[in-house]
Amino acid sequence: MNEIALRDWLWATWDYLVQGGWVMLPMVTASVVMWALILERTRTYRRLGGRDIESVDALTAAEAGALPRGSEGLRWTLVQRFLSVRSGLPQMDDLMLAHATDKLRRSLHSRLAVIAVLAGVAPLLGLLGTVLGMIQTFEVISVFGTSNAKAMAGGISVALITTQTGLLVAIPGLFISGSLSRRASRLEHALDEFSLSLRRALRNGNGPPQDWPPTDMPGKAMEATAS
Repeated sequence: MNEIALRDWLWATWDYLVQGGWVMLPMVTASVVMWALILERTRTYRRLGGRDIESVDALTAAEAGALPRGSEGLRWTLVQRFLSVRSGLPQMDDLMLAHATDKLRRSLHSRLAVIAVLAGVAPLLGLLGTVLGMIQTFEVISVFGTSNAKAMAGGISVALITTQTGLLVAIPGLFISGSLSRRASRLEHALDEFSLSLRRALRNGNGPPQDWPPTDMPGKAMEATAS
């Protein structure tokens, strides 16, 4: 896009926002904040569900107290947080692991509610703009009748533009919010499975169980999450 085309696009966007009235300001603000949170959550889930250490290596690292670098996946993150608060006392370490798991679990669902609320608020703001635009149109009709088409068009444009913008913000926001919630739930399921296995291994004190890893925990869950 060259400079002239970019300038024309910016002016067209500005005219579009001005025609929508003051309701466009909170609507655009909600859209910007919503997409910023969506990008942040997407990057976080991609990191946690991406390259990770193997389950056996994570359990071994938790017992040895040394965690290899080069990974920031879900298992690696949990072990890293656990090692940062580990005391060396079995009962205390069990509580610390439970606390680290709960904290990481809550962080998975962080900001999802805000994204859903912002996506739900957008069409309501659009409806408010519709009402304001129709009021403006009826005020013109009450003064000039139906002879002043230009003045009537101003109110109608406010009603239509705000409705359109509200839907454009809300529809993708709601779909992506649901997708992020499902992704967080899959990560939470994998986290709980691995945390239970890690607590079991630490209580035994003899390294990973002989039947580790089970066929249904948590490697396959993590592979499904990464995909």
